[in-house]
Amino acid sequence: MTSSAILRGLAAGVVGVAAMTAAEKLEQVFTKRPNSYVPGHTLERLLGLPHKPDEERLGLNWAMHWGQGILLGAVRGLMAERGVRGPVGSFMFMNLRLLNDQTLENATGVGAPPWTWPVDEQVLDLVHKGIYAFATGATADRLIAGPARLPVWRKGWTIGHKA
Repeated sequence: MTSSAILRGLAAGVVGVAAMTAAEKLEQVFTKRPNSYVPGHTLERLLGLPHKPDEERLGLNWAMHWGQGILLGAVRGLMAERGVRGPVGSFMFMNLRLLNDQTLENATGVGAPPWTWPVDEQVLDLVHKGIYAFATGATADRLIAGPARLPVWRKGWTIGHKA
């Protein structure tokens, strides 16, 4: 049922982006951090469009912000279908989301490597991407059945080991 997992993963991506966006907007109330237009300018470069000021890129900004999250949800759907589920699956997926953002932003020359950012911005990005990944993952794991046969659990290497 891979096509079903992809479609349900897309739906999970919508939930994840909505959760991340709500968290970002709430955080901005307290931190007074302005909106980032990096997603819009990244899409602008990917499409070969001429540069325009932030206020003229709101549509592209939302398209990239929501589009990336929704499309990557399809990957999380496939992960859930194949048994890469739960918190570990969501943590792995968070790294995919971070890799996707940074690859596109840096390949287009719009972004800067995250280790060059102020630490508070690094923390906020990790928190927001974590919210996205875990909301997407929880939704995908709920909507999509895992494999019919789960892997056999193995004993821990420290349990029952005698030297």
